[in-house]
Amino acid sequence: MPQSSDTIYALSSGSLPAGVAVIRISGPNAIEALRSLIGDHVPAPRHAALKTIRDRNSDVIDQALVLQFPAPNSFTGEDCVELQVHGSRAVVSAIFNLLDQRQGVRPAEAGEFSRRAFDNGKMDLVEVEGLADLLQAETEMQRRLAVEQSSGHLSGLYDGWASQLTRCRALIEAELDFADEEDVPDSVAAQVWAKVGELEKDLASHLAHGSGSEIIRDGFKVALVGAPNVGKSSLMNALSGRDVAIVTDVAGTTRDVLSVDLDINGYLVTLFDTAGLRDATDVVEREGIRRAQMTAQSADLVVHLRDIDSSPQQLDIQNNFEAISLITKADLLSQSANIEDGILISAKTGYGLELLKAAICDRIKQRVGAATTLMPARSRHKKRLEETLEYVREALKSEGMELAIRSEYLRLAATSLGRITGRVDVEDLLGVIFSEFCIGK
Repeated sequence: MPQSSDTIYALSSGSLPAGVAVIRISGPNAIEALRSLIGDHVPAPRHAALKTIRDRNSDVIDQALVLQFPAPNSFTGEDCVELQVHGSRAVVSAIFNLLDQRQGVRPAEAGEFSRRAFDNGKMDLVEVEGLADLLQAETEMQRRLAVEQSSGHLSGLYDGWASQLTRCRALIEAELDFADEEDVPDSVAAQVWAKVGELEKDLASHLAHGSGSEIIRDGFKVALVGAPNVGKSSLMNALSGRDVAIVTDVAGTTRDVLSVDLDINGYLVTLFDTAGLRDATDVVEREGIRRAQMTAQSADLVVHLRDIDSSPQQLDIQNNFEAISLITKADLLSQSANIEDGILISAKTGYGLELLKAAICDRIKQRVGAATTLMPARSRHKKRLEETLEYVREALKSEGMELAIRSEYLRLAATSLGRITGRVDVEDLLGVIFSEFCIGK
């Protein structure tokens, strides 16, 4: 899709009313649009100035802090203007009405400012996706992961690998072109394939951390399972700090899977409350039990609950990861009781909840690993990296094959890396990616 030559505007701050509203204008007529609002005395580039905004009858609309960013030194790479006005609906509406009256000026579409930044080479695709993730980040670890992408560190890693592949191909081409001459030392080929071998290890290691980034972005899924009335719903309410689930003394109260998002030490954790596992005859409860089993099977962590008066249960749950065992209702515990096979908690008093959170956090760190930032952050990245790794391995294992064919595998590997950052053939992806942004970004 060719870039529009229109000048666009939008509210780039939060919903109205607010203390301050930020209006962003970008495009070839942005500075002229600013003059139509404040007169000819436009502030110097990147210097804030207090100006009066007037309508066509010279009536005052508002006073605003005004900044201008001439192209190409702006977020979009175009002439940009930002107005910081009082955040009332009436003020913003009046300014929008004035902008609408100017030819070639229109409201921005969702993500259009960021799309223009991409089209003008101010950001690559990984940085754009990182910005989208940063805008949606709810936890500290999500913020860190997004910052690494939006700041260009992840792009720098991929560009560095692509440059290595290009250099290796150049040396191979030199060997092909000057095979009968003495200009290319015999050791060049050995150096090239040693470099490619190192790159193969780096790619494999990078991909191995991909599941960690998915946990950070999408959340660590924890399923609470156990017999009816062991305190699953009470525990969910206690951990979330609000009444998410209905709690009664009636067995089988929870019929469906309920979920709530928690922030545990900077990680997003999605907690699932499931139906109590037992032999049930009621068709609705049986469906709830089936869903509970499916949730537990797909969870990153299963938490088995039993109360202090119950014996340990053998629950029919298949899960690839080790479970945590909890003994609930610690507030009813007698001094003579001997608890050795689980974490003792009380949803009523809060006893043991911090210990449970620490145990969940430890499991997350085991899955995420030490590296929590420079990781493939999206499934799109992982797919292209897997392609890259496969092409590199084909080039390495094709010893005895013609050098031209091995060089072609390296070219395909570099192309796959280029598709991650958007430097190669990604037009069909752009609409999907920029649709994630809000209007004004």
